[in-house]
Amino acid sequence: MPDGKQVFCPKCKTPVKIYRNPFLTVDIIIEMPGSGIVLIERRNHPLGWALPGGFVDYGESLESAARREAMEETGLRLANLRQFKAYSEPERDPRHHTVTVVFSATGLGVPRAADDARRVEIYPPESLPSPLVFDHGKILSDYFDELSSGTAV
Repeated sequence: MPDGKQVFCPKCKTPVKIYRNPFLTVDIIIEMPGSGIVLIERRNHPLGWALPGGFVDYGESLESAARREAMEETGLRLANLRQFKAYSEPERDPRHHTVTVVFSATGLGVPRAADDARRVEIYPPESLPSPLVFDHGKILSDYFDELSSGTAV
């Protein structure tokens, strides 16, 4: 353990080995038909614009996490939720190593900022804001490239 404390199994009291693993997250490319992509302005470090998303809770499926995070940050329900790609570069998040599974979906409702989002806005693909945090610029570039080539799911 980083703090030097030993951890024990609560049932058998034997020492437990602690492994340092990446954190699992989801990000969601939410399309608002005829308008653009939903992005949030982050309330917390790192500051900037981002796809809605967050950490997967223990016992939660990726799809459930994507729906929960979208609702918590934007107030939107999701239709046509589809897995897009996974991104795992260790430097993608300046706080710690994360692996994200990216989904795309259609947003249902009226976006409103909540939870970790200071603001929520809809941007057309050709007018994205700056700065885009994490690797969200690359994720969106990959997504739009696949859309234009007809290979996106």
